[in-house]
Amino acid sequence: MSETEKKTWQFPRTFWIANLVEFFERAAYYAVFIAITLYLTDVVGFNDIWAAWIGGLFSAGLYFLPPFTGAYADKIGFRKGVILAFILLSIGYFSLGLFPHKAIVLPTLVVIMFGGSFIKSIITGTVAVTTNKKTRARGYSLFYMVVNIGAFLGKTFAAPLRINVGIKSINFFSGIMTLIALIVVYCFYRNFNSVGKGKSLKETWQGFVRIITNARLLTLILIVTGFWMIQHQLYATMPKYVIRTVGTFAKPEWIANVNPAIVMIFVVLITHLMHKVKAVTSMTIGMFIMPLSAFTMSLSPFLESITGQSVSIFGLLTLHPITVTLILGIILQGLAECFISPRFLEFFSLQAPKGEEGLYMGFSHLHSFLASLLGFGLSGYLLTAYCPDPKTLTAIEKLHAYDHAYMIWYYFAGIGLISAVSLIIYNVITSKLDRKNAAN
Repeated sequence: MSETEKKTWQFPRTFWIANLVEFFERAAYYAVFIAITLYLTDVVGFNDIWAAWIGGLFSAGLYFLPPFTGAYADKIGFRKGVILAFILLSIGYFSLGLFPHKAIVLPTLVVIMFGGSFIKSIITGTVAVTTNKKTRARGYSLFYMVVNIGAFLGKTFAAPLRINVGIKSINFFSGIMTLIALIVVYCFYRNFNSVGKGKSLKETWQGFVRIITNARLLTLILIVTGFWMIQHQLYATMPKYVIRTVGTFAKPEWIANVNPAIVMIFVVLITHLMHKVKAVTSMTIGMFIMPLSAFTMSLSPFLESITGQSVSIFGLLTLHPITVTLILGIILQGLAECFISPRFLEFFSLQAPKGEEGLYMGFSHLHSFLASLLGFGLSGYLLTAYCPDPKTLTAIEKLHAYDHAYMIWYYFAGIGLISAVSLIIYNVITSKLDRKNAAN
């Protein structure tokens, strides 16, 4: 390794501590999030529709709040901010396990939402501050890898905990993860001249208002929302769908892990192959793959008509046809994400006014805010119609209650296709406008 290469690996201790606690936080979050609607229905007692809306609001808040909590963390200092975050998260996760009551769960989720929003802004800010021009690319690649490893392991542990101990135990697992992170932060995380920097809450709000009143940006956000509505079904629809149609022994947590595995394997390769292609072209490819992924998930009746109730995978593993089609669909989702995610931020930044790219990028995940609300909300109604809670069914109704459950995925395939076509139309119109403005 050359001296230049060695320098690209030289990061201060705070960088490594930030990535370590990010690992614990992601493991905690995804362990709970993959089972959030199951917990709200099976333990707390909400119906599918209410559970979906609550889960959607929880997820949406985590995408909307970071620019504001980040501005506050800039004022008080990152160390105080991250300690506050992990205190809130630890209290929240342990409370979910100890007090699974409707009146307590809702404010508890708000506590977790605020804690998680601090982490999103502070840890990414820490990576930015503790890297330089030479080390930044490698620093963010390491950070992205840690995020995916944490998410993968969190969901991996969630399955045996749910099946063997109970859903509530997942909350205690997550509480332990964030408590460990709190101890690490308190003992080892140090501040680095972050106090008093950044924009005020008022300035951040004004930036948000400018974005939602920018017709071009708002249209792009709405179009890409369709893509992420499908991706959010890994958490909104899939857990209940697979448990109710395949059986309580099914492991939706492990099925969902196919997505980060595919992204980790292929994102660098696909980004490299597409680096000479316009961002909007790469995004369009991903947008058209996404509805295909949802359609693939709907093919379980066709596969079952060929293979029966089980599919042998190279003679080593036997899976239910529904599990197979879900895995195939999620593989396509992961590939679609590789085409769109790395290029969306680039494309989004080009739509922002000159000189305000930084502020605008702080709200670049507004599509996930909307996708959480709309994707989870729609999921609750579709589950109620096509894959209802077995506790609400009579013995006779259960015999054929899930015969048409696969139709849920048709709705999301349609949403994805409309979004993909809309992106093409958007690009044609905005390109014409840009050429006209340039000519003038």
